[in-house]
Amino acid sequence: QVQLVESGGDLVQAGGSLRLSCAASGSIGSIGAVGWYRQAPGKQRELVATLATDGDIKYADSVKGRFTISRDNAKNTMYLQMNSLKPEDTAVYYCNVYVRSGRASWGNYWGQGTQVTVSS
Repeated sequence: QVQLVESGGDLVQAGGSLRLSCAASGSIGSIGAVGWYRQAPGKQRELVATLATDGDIKYADSVKGRFTISRDNAKNTMYLQMNSLKPEDTAVYYCNVYVRSGRASWGNYWGQGTQVTVSS
């Protein structure tokens, strides 16, 4: 089985920074594309950033220049560095990872979510 555990969410003031992490554990054969999503109250979940296995990175326009997605394959961990935070960044952030569990077929997994609150 594969589990994703998120951490790093907190309450910060506008202009501050946070670093979210998402650690995968369990029977991991390989990790494919990874991404970060967020969902604010009353809104649909939206894509924040994606990182493909070939290194291609895409960001939502709202976070370009402020957020950085990265991964450490040796540690089976992905990160989202969030700088210059704004109140509109307030949301529950979820990591999403494609994983091949052992020699099984590819599966898609979500983290449990971590709350980011930015005060003005």
